[in-house]
Amino acid sequence: MSASTSPASAIRPHDFLDLDALLSDEERDIRDTVRAFVAKEVVPHVGDWFEAATIPRELAPALGRLGLLGMHLTGYGCAGASATAYGLACMELEAGDSGVRSLVSVQGSLAMYAIWRWGGEQQKQEWLPRMAAGEAIGCFGLTEPDAGSDPGSMRTRARRAPDGTDWILNGAKMWITNGSIADVAVVWAQTDDGIQGFLVPRGTPGFSAPEIHKKLSLRASVTSELVLDDVRLPDSARLPEVASLRGPLSCLNEARYGIVWGAAGAGRACFEAALSYAKERIAFDRPIAATQIQQQKLAFMALEVNRASLVALHLGRMKDAGTLRPEHVSMGKLGNVNGALEVARTARQMLGANGVTLEYPVIRHMNNLESVVTYEGTADVHALVIGGALTGIQAFR
Repeated sequence: MSASTSPASAIRPHDFLDLDALLSDEERDIRDTVRAFVAKEVVPHVGDWFEAATIPRELAPALGRLGLLGMHLTGYGCAGASATAYGLACMELEAGDSGVRSLVSVQGSLAMYAIWRWGGEQQKQEWLPRMAAGEAIGCFGLTEPDAGSDPGSMRTRARRAPDGTDWILNGAKMWITNGSIADVAVVWAQTDDGIQGFLVPRGTPGFSAPEIHKKLSLRASVTSELVLDDVRLPDSARLPEVASLRGPLSCLNEARYGIVWGAAGAGRACFEAALSYAKERIAFDRPIAATQIQQQKLAFMALEVNRASLVALHLGRMKDAGTLRPEHVSMGKLGNVNGALEVARTARQMLGANGVTLEYPVIRHMNNLESVVTYEGTADVHALVIGGALTGIQAFR
């Protein structure tokens, strides 16, 4: 039978190119487990969470029981999964909601990774097992009100106390996911010896994390400010293995990799909603899916979703092979998030007025992606990273 006459049932729209065949049995099992969890524990409730601008704290232990928190790390209660398996989990989590994937990304790829990669053994033993179980929540304090894309210009300062043993931290961080519910904050600060990381436990005198309200994006996620007012910490709170921007940037690259996969999941969710709606919505005595203009939109969305999934899988294989570079991740994030945004906007139009209600996932994903395209490096910054790699000329300096 020729391709032109193959039955439509042979095609899985969200996996038009049959990427599923490129996965191992273990990878499919992990993906399917996370997909089932999202279908049961996230999708039925996330519209309400989004409307109420909240996410339940008890979701973290549930994610921990699945082994998803810090799943790509080894030891200390972490699952030690492959980068590809971690990416597949991010895809399924963000197909539910970007806020849920953000919780997992910040916990595992930012806060836990910082401790795992740059911390001392005592710090790892104290925090990582509890964080992997979801018993302790972490956040990552790098961005500041006046220092986002240029973290090297941060104003948060850590100086030695007069007695020369402790550290005194002053400054503020902004747009910090998990901040108000975190048990520990990884805070990066300027010191006389370079940029260093500090572990600031909840309740430390002078430390507060007021929540940011009135967001219209990532509402099913806690976003906070971190305020440090003469916060005194022992030297044992300092991450000992790094004293440069290499520390926080290495963590950001881990989180950006998860976004490459997650954006593909958000786009897929919007495409699936639009395809289902187009088949059921009757106009002029036939489904709108029968019209050429809507089929063109569906074809475009399928192209973007499958392309994004293929890019994510290729980067996952590269990461597992040790050949992935930061500029590769930049290309993946730039392309996949922009593609997901276009899919979401097209799906929103196809659903008409239904596209702006929380009865369907489209407007929620569309609003969320407006944050995803900005955090962990804006689209403009990632374009410059790619441009610098192509030309050998860095536009940042």
